[in-house]
Amino acid sequence: MKRFIPFVKSDPTVAVVRMQGTIAAGSRGTLSDASLRTLLEKAFRKGKPAAVALEINSPGGSPVQSSLIGARIRRMADETETPVYAFVEDVAASGGYWIASAADEIYADPASILGSIGVISAGFGAHVFLQRQGIERRVYTAGKSKSMLDPFRPESEDDVARLNKLLGQLHETFINQVKTGRGAKLADNPDLFTGEIWVGQGAVDVGLADHIGHLVPAMKDRFGDKVKFRRYEQRRPFLSRFGAKLTEDALGAIEERAEFARYGL
Repeated sequence: MKRFIPFVKSDPTVAVVRMQGTIAAGSRGTLSDASLRTLLEKAFRKGKPAAVALEINSPGGSPVQSSLIGARIRRMADETETPVYAFVEDVAASGGYWIASAADEIYADPASILGSIGVISAGFGAHVFLQRQGIERRVYTAGKSKSMLDPFRPESEDDVARLNKLLGQLHETFINQVKTGRGAKLADNPDLFTGEIWVGQGAVDVGLADHIGHLVPAMKDRFGDKVKFRRYEQRRPFLSRFGAKLTEDALGAIEERAEFARYGL
């Protein structure tokens, strides 16, 4: 009842938003701007929290969704004048780090993996297989670039050049986001934006993180032992818990597992 009594100060509350999994639009990823919108709205606006803490465990994914999520976090933090602290668990790499860099400060475990500030595009080539099987592929387009990087035809130098240009633009956007979020904290390290990763204290040393620490003790150090935590976490749709979309969910889980495996997790 203390919060309803005038002139009696309530204990501070930290809203905790858990961000676990790969980043992609729709059902392909666990995290997306649409899936996190309501959680973030509640976290920042319900009960005037002293801070918002982000529990991040993500190997990355879509650069657009990462950008949207990071921008939403920063926008809401500014609108509500609420500090944001990111706490990295196993990994905040690529898009996962993009989101973390939207926080005012970043904490990491001594074994956390951070960084991978780069952009990747992967595919396959199957034109030799088709030739061996006697299969003739027929493609008709209006626009010379419409079938760019078609995996069923030989790789084109022009296509690769166009792709590298696109990847370079995305990379610059990523770099600018990290520089904006981290500013002068970043070390003058030539490997910082090469896709390299750092572990624990190494990430602190190059400015990708601010502290080694964990959520509860860190927030108690800042807001006192009486600080309370209000947790927000995504829930799976009701039907999917009972077997709906099993194939799609299984494929998504395989993709997510592969992304985490890139970091030995």
